[in-house]
Amino acid sequence: MTSTLQRGFSLISAIFLLVVIAALGVFAVTLSTTQNQSQTMDVMGARAYQAALAGLEWAAFQVANSPISSPIATLCATSFVPNTATALGGNLAPFSVTVNCRTTSAVEGASMIWVYNISSVAQTVGVAGDVNYVEQIATAKLVR
Repeated sequence: MTSTLQRGFSLISAIFLLVVIAALGVFAVTLSTTQNQSQTMDVMGARAYQAALAGLEWAAFQVANSPISSPIATLCATSFVPNTATALGGNLAPFSVTVNCRTTSAVEGASMIWVYNISSVAQTVGVAGDVNYVEQIATAKLVR
């Protein structure tokens, strides 16, 4: 015969175990989601860096292939439109790249040397602080 004091004790234990197991399940799902988002943003950051490097390579191509007889100082003014974003394709499709250029000159001996300060900014749509916003900046100095 069971006493009346022991009735319902197993119900309290079962509810406690259900609450603890549910809390552990919520923790596991939250941890998994956070890790997946972190990995996705890491990949997007690497892709943004590659997009910024693509902008630098385009600028290097423009500088290297400009005719020597043309006024080199105007290359930045004619080839690089300031603050104009260019959309990319392929694996870099979510990104647009803005390439900016500034020139300075120096005289070395009898030669005029032009230094191009190139900055390339790759970013996704949106503004800083948005959940899926990624931006990378690459800079280089090119001399000709």
